[in-house]
Amino acid sequence: MALPRQESQRKAKAGDAVALHQRQLEAFVAPAEATLTTDQGVVVPDNHHSLQAGLHGPTLVEDFVLREKLAHFAHERIPERVVHARGAGAHGYLEVYRSLSAYTRADFLQEPGGRTPVFVRFSNLTGARGSADTVRDVRGFAVKFYTREGNFDLVGASLPVAFVQDAMKFPDFVHALKPEPHHDMPQASSAHDNFWDFVSLQPESLHALMWLMSSRALPRSLRMMEGFGVHTFRLVNAQGAGHFVKFYWRPRLGTHALVWDEAQRIAGKDPDFLRRDLWEAIAQGHAPEWELGLQLIEESRAQALGVDLLDPTQLVPEELVPVQAVAKLVLNRNPDNFFAETEQVAFHPGHLVPGIDFSHDPLLQGRLLSYTDAQIARLGGPNGHALPINQSVCPVHNFHRDGAHRVTIDRGSANYEPNSLAQGSEFRVDGGQQGFQSQADTLMTTKARHRPPSFDDHFSQATLFWNSQSTAEKEQIVAAFQFELARVGPAAVRQRMADLLAHVDARLARKVADALGLGAPDPRAAAGRAGFRAPAATPATLERSPALAGVAGPAAGIATRRIAILVAAGVEVGAMKLLQQTLHELGAVTRVVAAGLGVVATSSGQQLPVDHTWACMPSVMFDAVLVPAGAASAQALAAQGDAVHFVLEAYRHGKALCLIGESVRLLQLAGEQATRAPGVVHGPNDPAARLQMAQDFVQAIARHRHPGRVGVESVPA
Repeated sequence: MALPRQESQRKAKAGDAVALHQRQLEAFVAPAEATLTTDQGVVVPDNHHSLQAGLHGPTLVEDFVLREKLAHFAHERIPERVVHARGAGAHGYLEVYRSLSAYTRADFLQEPGGRTPVFVRFSNLTGARGSADTVRDVRGFAVKFYTREGNFDLVGASLPVAFVQDAMKFPDFVHALKPEPHHDMPQASSAHDNFWDFVSLQPESLHALMWLMSSRALPRSLRMMEGFGVHTFRLVNAQGAGHFVKFYWRPRLGTHALVWDEAQRIAGKDPDFLRRDLWEAIAQGHAPEWELGLQLIEESRAQALGVDLLDPTQLVPEELVPVQAVAKLVLNRNPDNFFAETEQVAFHPGHLVPGIDFSHDPLLQGRLLSYTDAQIARLGGPNGHALPINQSVCPVHNFHRDGAHRVTIDRGSANYEPNSLAQGSEFRVDGGQQGFQSQADTLMTTKARHRPPSFDDHFSQATLFWNSQSTAEKEQIVAAFQFELARVGPAAVRQRMADLLAHVDARLARKVADALGLGAPDPRAAAGRAGFRAPAATPATLERSPALAGVAGPAAGIATRRIAILVAAGVEVGAMKLLQQTLHELGAVTRVVAAGLGVVATSSGQQLPVDHTWACMPSVMFDAVLVPAGAASAQALAAQGDAVHFVLEAYRHGKALCLIGESVRLLQLAGEQATRAPGVVHGPNDPAARLQMAQDFVQAIARHRHPGRVGVESVPA
């Protein structure tokens, strides 16, 4: 057991790298000086008027202050990313639970309690920078680790599988997914002809499509979203022994989602919903956390799994290989400047450190080529690594020289290796066991363009995913396919998709086909098309996997959940105050919502401050709704169509509701059964009942959603 002094020294050492990285960034922060200068340091005499020849004369070209200001303004944007253009970022650290020295020599995974600074960028795959946050999409989950051996980038996503197996197909996939080129529509949506034409001709995309049509593509919060490394990597220990590894990020708050109708409405009310949620949580001290999990697979066991680890469209079910929690990720600091950090951060799956290596996954291999070009194009040259957000915390020395935006001032005459002039003695890097070592691999094969037969299983894992969903989640997947394909013009494309879905589940395919007016789905038609190759053998698979369910993780309390308190004049605040106190003690956030800003008079004559209006902050912006008692308040709210809509909309979306006393009348349009629906708490305005109502409401919020409410389709909201 460590002595107190040793423990304090260990913690101090663990924080050194995090503090060093923060100091490095702060060294580049522009000073908050009162004196305005040009980029050359010349004091600006007047920042409001250009230099003119006479009172009404022309502006003079010699006004270098004006020319510098306009020139910088004209060039202050850089090309946005082709994919993952819309993003949000945060600083934090990774803290290791236990040493992983048995599996890897990576320095940052050796010491229990060791902390490594990180920068994480979340993003939407499809839309441009100005698109909405809550569209149905794959999210990027990219983590830059600033380790003592160099930077390691884990460039992952919110889905564990990719849409294509080979990098040769990736440009076509992105072209089909992005807005159609002749009119640049639709923005940030997969519901269009090109996308579905492409995937209907690519059976390998079907597994990822099932995830995209599920609630996993509609996260309630970036803080409640899983992340995956997608590809298979290798961990290599100091003895050279390797394990295949897959990376997982599991949110401490659980995995929760929006419903599709809610996501669409939020996109109109607050397009920055997810980015704002992340920023505000960190700013308020609610640092989001994820656990880093690893699936570790002995290389000798890989062939027996029945899953090809090099196929990025397949995952390894946790029933075959459990996910081991090895560290936690904490995001506790917002960026100081969006452009300098979140926009200029450059990730690359080829940024590895000793002890982590690639696999032969053909999509990963292509990404290793593509990302270098992408970052050079975006950042204007080969020196993007020198930007503060991309700098490593360890020393950097090489003979790379010059190029656009070079910030290092290299001294001396030697710009080559080997040399004997730089240090006055011979300098040579010529083999040895230091630094990054690729794992030895014997490659005895022919050169050809092909895919292995083990890549032909496109359907078993899509079926496994479908079978693992709850009834409510299956209904959401069906509705998603119906919505997306209803926007596709060519009937032949819609029919092809229904035929493909028949390989996943006959009922799923039939429900989609019936809603679209298609013929009966025919799996044989899909099998007869070009590009379809049946698996060499029927793969053994699980019937279902709980880890693939739409809502994952235990109920993690109600911290940071947003609860609307709907009020009007005459509201009774006794029970409201008790529930509000209970919610605040558990870390939830409450906001008073009324018809207008200012205050409302309570039944006791007090003045209750209002935080929001329901016009600006509708129910979709909250996780739950509380309507306090008060006959006058309930009557006024019931007479307001927007207030009734607020409650009914939350009811339709499966959110927790607490209606005290007379306020239950706001649910009357939902029918008598609504008061008995799951997640609806109501009772008399009685001091004896308040404590039980508070407990029931907290439990209902912690469930996040209450699907399957009777008659919800007929609720007018």
